Amino acid sequence: MAALVNYGGNDDICPGPFYSNLTDSSLLLSLGQKADVYRPPCKRSRVTAPLIFRAGEKVIDEKKQPRSIDTLPDECLFEILRRLPGDKERSNSACVSKHWLMLVSSIRSSELAACNKACDESVKNPSRYLNNDVIVDEQESGNNGYLTRCLDAEESTDIRLASIALGTCSRGGLGKLSIRGSNSTRVTDVGLSAIAHGCPSLRVLSMWKVPFVTDVGLSEIANECPLLEKLDLCQCPLISDKGLIAVAQKCPDLTSLSIKSCPRIGNEGLQAIGRCCPKLKSVTINDCLQVGDKGVASLVSSASSSLERIRLRTLNISDIALAVIGHYGKNVIDLSLTELQDVNEKGFWVMGNTHGLQKLKSISINCCNGLTDAALQAIAKGSPFLKQLFVCKSCYLSDAGLIAFAGTAKALESLHLEDCNQITLMGILGALLKRSAELKSLSLVRCLGLKDISFEFSQLPSCMSLRSLTIQDCPGVTSASIQVVGRICPQLQNIDLSGQVGVTDESLIPLIKSSEVGFVEINLTGCVNVTDDLVTMLVKVHGSSLKMLNLHGCRKITDGSLLAITESCSVLDDLDLSSCSVSDYGVALLASARQLNLHILSLASCSQVTLKSLPFLGNLGLSIVGLNLQDCSLISAHGLRLLEEKLWWCDIIS
Repeated sequence: MAALVNYGGNDDICPGPFYSNLTDSSLLLSLGQKADVYRPPCKRSRVTAPLIFRAGEKVIDEKKQPRSIDTLPDECLFEILRRLPGDKERSNSACVSKHWLMLVSSIRSSELAACNKACDESVKNPSRYLNNDVIVDEQESGNNGYLTRCLDAEESTDIRLASIALGTCSRGGLGKLSIRGSNSTRVTDVGLSAIAHGCPSLRVLSMWKVPFVTDVGLSEIANECPLLEKLDLCQCPLISDKGLIAVAQKCPDLTSLSIKSCPRIGNEGLQAIGRCCPKLKSVTINDCLQVGDKGVASLVSSASSSLERIRLRTLNISDIALAVIGHYGKNVIDLSLTELQDVNEKGFWVMGNTHGLQKLKSISINCCNGLTDAALQAIAKGSPFLKQLFVCKSCYLSDAGLIAFAGTAKALESLHLEDCNQITLMGILGALLKRSAELKSLSLVRCLGLKDISFEFSQLPSCMSLRSLTIQDCPGVTSASIQVVGRICPQLQNIDLSGQVGVTDESLIPLIKSSEVGFVEINLTGCVNVTDDLVTMLVKVHGSSLKMLNLHGCRKITDGSLLAITESCSVLDDLDLSSCSVSDYGVALLASARQLNLHILSLASCSQVTLKSLPFLGNLGLSIVGLNLQDCSLISAHGLRLLEEKLWWCDIIS
């Protein structure tokens, strides 16, 4: 009895030690209230519904259901969850339910810090283990922001963003987030707020096709992620100047801004970025019809000390914006102007003659009717260090303007002309004569004005500096012009003749033989008249230097070319034989060549390649990392699976 008298109860819900279960308790109840029976005190039941004992049975009141912790108001749960000691504990608690996940993800890092500080102040003598917990939490909170996450359309949800925010806290912190959505993407401000609260180290944010995110979500990012450096917004219809102003005011370290197809962003947002972001280096603005001269001019003039790259496309700007760029762009090194229909010749002329683009190295002008001979020459005068020129779809640029530009641009190294139909072969040769000592790369794409003409080779200039030549889809360029190129450019290493159906073995042989340094890359895609004889001669002369050979669509290429390649090529690592007439025998030759270490091999649409090639392809070795067998109809799906198992490290396209 002494033991019973001194018994003080325990944490279990239990009537006492006289019975082992609730059924036995009915015996005591039957004795009545007058029975002198000792009962040790018990703690109150944690179950809300009363327990009624009747003849050994437990009956729960059906009107009152048991309650869980989820019945607590969100405010109470929030206070409980934010007092968890570390990131791992919060991540574990978020696994309980989506409700808890969203609550935990809504906790700001500042609220966690305040909570920890309050707890430390309230405890006068913390234990050794509590101190250790605090130290661990501090280490977890010191995130560097080096993790990267990219979500595609079906993965882009608020729940997924909340999970990312919590999951990256204890592993270094999220530094870069890309959301590549679609018109049906359900990411909202809630998900973006979760990222903002849980990822204060975020430095790069990219959102493409996110139709339901508004200024509220972007403002949360701005408020909670002050380290943000790069912001990329594409097709975000609900984000306006208000969100961009919030970023400008809260993220002074912003260095790169890209805005594409955001109809509600206009001049005010760009003005704020210019005023508040002194480190801004790169700006891209595409298809934003609310952006005009005022926004671009204010942005460029305010950020003139740091701005290095400007890309403008399909905007309602005029000559004024280009004049401001020419005057204030003192540190601009890369300038791209595309589809600016309201910009005239005067704008380009003023931009060049203000002499502000002294550091400009690369300029791209695409589909701008204001680009004329005089405008291009003015750009050359105002940019003494210009090295790269890209011009596309210029209706008014002629041979005279190109030759004048080449004579003025003393540092020009790369010239790319695309859809410039007023340019002829005389203009190209004149430009080569002017820049014969510096020009390294020349690209001519779909220039219909280029046509074969007769020359006296003794009168042609030599371009000893040219290393790379591209002539694509220029139907007027055939045998005669190719032979001219071979005579005047003996230092060529890379040549691309894609789509030149008029090219033959006879026209290419002089070009191949004239190279004094050895070809490294040759692209003959679509040159349907090229045969094995040319390839055999090519690899015998340049097999020791050739690294890339593209024969896509050359249907006259057979196993004879592969035999020559295996005998002469020692450094070839990229070979494209798509739509060629090669067979299993040719594949076997490639696999048996010990000196070959191919990295990429394409046999797409090779109708003569069958299942018999699979054992040879499996012996290509560890060097192969890319294999294209697309549209090879004679290779079964089962055979491809076996090949994938054997070449498990290789990316196989089928």
